Amino acid sequence: MKKLGLPLFLALAFTQMGFSQEITLDKIYSGYYRGKGINGISSMKNGENYAVIESDGIAKYAYKNTQKIGLIVPGQFENYIFSNDESKILLQKESQPIYRHSFLGKFDVKDLNTGKIIALNNGDFVQEPRFSPDATKVAFIANNNLYYQDLKTGDIVQFTKDGEKNKVINGLADWVYEEEFGHARQYEWTKNSNAIVFVKSNETEVPVMHIPIYENNLYPIDWQYKYPKAGEKNSVVSAHLYQLDKGKVINLDLSNFKKYYIPNVIQTSNSDEIILITSERTQNASDILKVDTQTGAIKKLFTETDEKWIETDNVTLEFLEDNSFIWGSERDGNRHLYWYNADGSLKKQITKGSWEVTDYYGYNPKTMDVFLQTTQNGSINKVVSKVNIKSGKSTIISNPQGNNTANFSKNYQYFIETSSSAKKPNTFVLKDNSGKTLQELQNNNDQLKRLENDNFVSKEYFTIPNEAGDQMNAWIIKPKNFDPNKKYPLFMFQYSGPGSQQVSNSWDMGNGLWFNHLVQKGYVVACVDGRGTGYRGTKYKKVTYKNLGKYEIEDQIAAAKWLGKQSYIDKERIGIFGWSFGGYMASLAMTKGADVFKMGIAVAPVTNWRYYDSVYTERFMLTPQENPAGYDDNSPTSYAKLLKGKFLLIHGTADDNVHFQNALIFSEALIQNKKQFDFMAYPDKNHGIYGGQTRPQLYQKMTDFILENL
Repeated sequence: MKKLGLPLFLALAFTQMGFSQEITLDKIYSGYYRGKGINGISSMKNGENYAVIESDGIAKYAYKNTQKIGLIVPGQFENYIFSNDESKILLQKESQPIYRHSFLGKFDVKDLNTGKIIALNNGDFVQEPRFSPDATKVAFIANNNLYYQDLKTGDIVQFTKDGEKNKVINGLADWVYEEEFGHARQYEWTKNSNAIVFVKSNETEVPVMHIPIYENNLYPIDWQYKYPKAGEKNSVVSAHLYQLDKGKVINLDLSNFKKYYIPNVIQTSNSDEIILITSERTQNASDILKVDTQTGAIKKLFTETDEKWIETDNVTLEFLEDNSFIWGSERDGNRHLYWYNADGSLKKQITKGSWEVTDYYGYNPKTMDVFLQTTQNGSINKVVSKVNIKSGKSTIISNPQGNNTANFSKNYQYFIETSSSAKKPNTFVLKDNSGKTLQELQNNNDQLKRLENDNFVSKEYFTIPNEAGDQMNAWIIKPKNFDPNKKYPLFMFQYSGPGSQQVSNSWDMGNGLWFNHLVQKGYVVACVDGRGTGYRGTKYKKVTYKNLGKYEIEDQIAAAKWLGKQSYIDKERIGIFGWSFGGYMASLAMTKGADVFKMGIAVAPVTNWRYYDSVYTERFMLTPQENPAGYDDNSPTSYAKLLKGKFLLIHGTADDNVHFQNALIFSEALIQNKKQFDFMAYPDKNHGIYGGQTRPQLYQKMTDFILENL
């Protein structure tokens, strides 16, 4: 008997179960609309082959004809890393998540020449393992200490001894570094494999956050971790050099430089140099420091400054073969690339224009081209470009519209383009470096057909004016049988956080399907990116400095009023929804914007920036001691007395990011102002509020609330 493909099998199953041709929550959470992808793409060193993770192992393919050559390693793996020479491969077999980026993992190292397999750290859990560049060792972290394992002898060398939970961390980010600087690893090998430079974080004086864990415990367990809130003490960080041949750690002297934060440790093209990027607490100036790992001497290459803040969580730094380097900066009002000499003097600006560099893929020394993702075709589109660093000539080599990302071969002759738009889910296409399509590797036409059969409607893009004279990017989803003479209730979604973007010409498999479900219930759904959001230049993004929430909520209110004037919108039935920063905004909308919004849902909201972490909040607000009005004048708790409409507040009790405290403090303010509202707490759930049947229950609850109150 011929086996049915999964899409056809699911379609028949739903037909037999009596499901109508509509997008339902049951279908969304059953996986009926799930798309297909390519997992773990990694170019191999010759630039002619690439590896991917498949169900039966890590497979090798040829770029030239996309034919599968065979399995590099059979088995089931979560991830892998090749050594530089590809003689060995690090295999991630198991993991346990900790925070957003960090996890504990069990790893094997396989010698691809001999077939020999070594269990890293005797098979015990480790964090952030990395091959030495010469492939003879693997460094890793265990119990907050740094080690390396000699792959020839199997010997394990521990070279820090003072690591201790909630006190000292070696080579690993603390909670706030990981969350806000965007990575967990805080060490790097030198290119010659002779030394490791690492950051030590002493978090002894950082205040402790206590979170009760309820499930299966007669008495709740008190989970504790260090969390520096705005204005409070942060970890005291220091930089250190470990020289393998001497077997000792040297303290690096940063006393003459900015040293409050050390967000980045970066390998250079020079065999015995490492770059440290440091900043003060205000995050409006960063030193780029070169460490000589033979002597421990430090030289400042230059200081990047900004009147407001520097994107310390979005660093672009690429060293070229002559030790000159490429640096990303917003100094001209848009994020662009700059070319520096090896001594830190500026050589030239590489990219220019009223658009932004949004990602950096690499540099081809043979052609002197850099490969980038940019907004050259408009802020809601992301395209892949190559730019010659000498001539400045720029060529778009991806699909010219939509959201396009690239995974390049090591020789930059090929790239795998992942492309989507509001109307089309991800397609994976192999192209050459001129942008010529060689072969489509994967599409999601079946996924799109299932959605279209269920009357899926895509977004329409337009702009809305705000009171400052800006044209704000927006999208709208209207019912398929839209009648322009009819009045529809409006449900608005937004995030609105600094540098974020929700209005992009990309496929939305997150809330996008839920929004279609609501549209099929008779709602119009819209989203507006107001001031403070990204990819429109620094003037638009950084106007919110020291006043988070002020201009953002003004723009959401202005957008709601503008939409309410459209002939097809019922201005008396406007609702708003958001999560995290978006939940903060939804809370402000229901208080400061109470006369405009009839209904609101706030999930995991910050309700006063005093309760959020130091690095993120102070980047945009300074400390509460320096800017008290900025914190309190835009807090929903300050406007609790203004609540009028139907309000649903949702939070996970074990949210390590935006603490449950935020919801409770806002609830108390509403209670003391005799305001009625709905509240839902999810036991032991973190900021994502998921696990088991949690997400289906959450989205059913929100749907029911909308149907009953809007």
